[in-house]
Amino acid sequence: MEAYATALLYAIPFFMILLAVEILYGYLIKNQKHNVQDSVSSISSGLTNIIKDSLGRGVILVTYPYLLDTLAVTEIENTWLVWIIAFIAIDFAGYWNHRLSHKINFFWNQHVIHHSSEEFNLACALRQSISNLLGYFPFLLIPAALLGIPNEVIAILAPVHLFAQFWYHTQHIGKLGFLEYIIVTPSQHRVHHAINPEYIDKNLGQLLCVWDRLFGTFQEELDEVPPQYGILKPARTWNPLYINFQHFWRLLLDAWRTDNLWDKIRIWFMPTGWRPKDVLEAYPIQVIEDVYTFERYKTATSTLFNAYLIFQLLTTTAFLLFMFFNYGNLNYKELLMYGGLIFLGIYGYTSLMDGASYAVWVEVFRGVLGVLIVLITRDWFGLNVYVVWGSLMVSVYFVITITGGIYFTFSKTLEPKNQLTT
Repeated sequence: MEAYATALLYAIPFFMILLAVEILYGYLIKNQKHNVQDSVSSISSGLTNIIKDSLGRGVILVTYPYLLDTLAVTEIENTWLVWIIAFIAIDFAGYWNHRLSHKINFFWNQHVIHHSSEEFNLACALRQSISNLLGYFPFLLIPAALLGIPNEVIAILAPVHLFAQFWYHTQHIGKLGFLEYIIVTPSQHRVHHAINPEYIDKNLGQLLCVWDRLFGTFQEELDEVPPQYGILKPARTWNPLYINFQHFWRLLLDAWRTDNLWDKIRIWFMPTGWRPKDVLEAYPIQVIEDVYTFERYKTATSTLFNAYLIFQLLTTTAFLLFMFFNYGNLNYKELLMYGGLIFLGIYGYTSLMDGASYAVWVEVFRGVLGVLIVLITRDWFGLNVYVVWGSLMVSVYFVITITGGIYFTFSKTLEPKNQLTT
C-alpha cells in the first residue's frame, strides 16, 4: 500500500497539471468546458476515492494471487509477451466489469458517480467511486490466472491501465482517424458519457475499442446527435459522498417499500433502473425525458466564493499529498484519522456549495477540531519536521475555514448562477 501511495504522490500533480492545461486552453479559445463548482466536485470525488483505496477499505471476495495459485495450468515466461497478454487480459476484464456496472442495479451504484457530472472534461474523469466496497474484479481475471500471468505483472499494469483512461475525457479533441478502430478515443468516450437515447450504455471499452465492436456495444459519435451529459436521474448535489450512495439508498427504499417478497430480493440484480411495479406507481422518481432541454444543476455562487472553493480544493489536495509523502511515518490509526479529516473537509465545503443549512456547522466543527489537534499535539501529523511553522499554517487554514463557512452562509453575497472558470 505504501508503494501505491508513492505512485499517487507523482500521479496527482500530473493530473492537476493536465487539468490546468485544459482549463487554460478552453479560456484561450473562448470555449470553456469547466464550471468551477462542477470541477471542484469532480476533483473532490477523486480525492475521496484515492483516500479510500490507499487505506484499503473494502471486502475482497477473492484475490488474484489466490486464483493464480489455484487455477494456473501453465506459466508464461516473463518476457515482453507476458506484458502484452496481461494488458489484453486486464482490458478484457475491464470491459466486462464496466458492462456489469451499466447493466445491473447493484453494480450501477459503484459507477454512477463517474457519470454524474453534467459536464464532460478531464475533471469528470476523476469522479471515481468510494462505494465499490465489494472486491470481485479478480474473478474477471480468471483467464489471466489460467495462463499463469504473474501477480507482479498484474499489480504493475492495473494502476497504469486505470491512469491511462484519464486523457480521453475531453471535448477538445476530435476524431482520430484510424486510431478510432484500435483504441478508445475522446470521441468514443463522449458517446459513452452521453444520455442521448442513441448513446446510452455504448462504448464500454477502457483502452481498446475492439471489445465494443466484437460484442455489439459500439456507437460512433454522430454529428447530428450532440452528446448531452449526466445521468437520467440527476444527482442534484455537488457532494460526492451523497452521489456515491444515492442509487443504493433508492434501491434500499424500494426493497423496503415493495409488498412483493420476490421483488425485495431481485431488485438488486435486475437491469439498471428497474423498480417494483407497486413502488414505481406509489413513489415516482423524476427521470430526464428530453435530454436537450432539462435544467442542469446550479447553485448560488460568486467570484469570491469560486475563489474560496478553489482554495479549499487546493489545500485539501496539499493535505492529501502530505499524507502520501509521510505515509510510512504514520501508523494505521493516524492514517484513518487523517483520511477521515479530509473526508469531513470535502463533505463540508461541497455541502456549502449545495447551500445546505447544516454546512456552516460542519465547517465550524472541522475548523475547531483542526485547531484543537494542532494545539494538543503541537504539530500536524509530523508536518513540523518538514516545514517550519507548518502546524501554524494549518491552524490559519482552519481559522479561514471557520470564517468562510460563516461568511458564505450568512452574508447573502452569493448569486443564483454558475460562473465559468476564467
